[in-house]
Amino acid sequence: MPVSLELVREHLRAFGLEDRIHLTQVSSATVELAAQALGIEPERIAKTLSFLMKEGCLMVVAAGDARIDNGKFKRTFGEKAHMLPHDLVEEMTGHPVGGVCPFAVKAGVRVYLDESLKRFDTVYPAAGTGQSGVELHLDELQRASGALGWVDVCKDWQ
Repeated sequence: MPVSLELVREHLRAFGLEDRIHLTQVSSATVELAAQALGIEPERIAKTLSFLMKEGCLMVVAAGDARIDNGKFKRTFGEKAHMLPHDLVEEMTGHPVGGVCPFAVKAGVRVYLDESLKRFDTVYPAAGTGQSGVELHLDELQRASGALGWVDVCKDWQ
């Protein structure tokens, strides 16, 4: 079992949520692939976007159909949105590209949830690999991710 998946499983076990992990036979590394693999609408995929900030890595978990609004992001966080370069993703988040999720992340990573998720009862973030997802209610996602709060930094989902 991939290390990242095992770390996420252990992390979610502390919240009684480890049985919610879905492993897929095909790639779930993008919103579209994850939606197909899990048999759900793409907008219910909770994509975890990782940004390089002055103080390290910041994650925003957003709905699959949402895109970062650079103006809102800068007003909210005081810096421009710079996605983590692919070669730094695993080192800074603890998860490989395609499996980045807000669980069992490296120390110092700050996690926020975007308002675009609030239209759904349950959403599906990755579980540490590009062949996984975990179905969570929003309150479970907030607790398990240790999110610092809700933000409104996305567009194109309304």
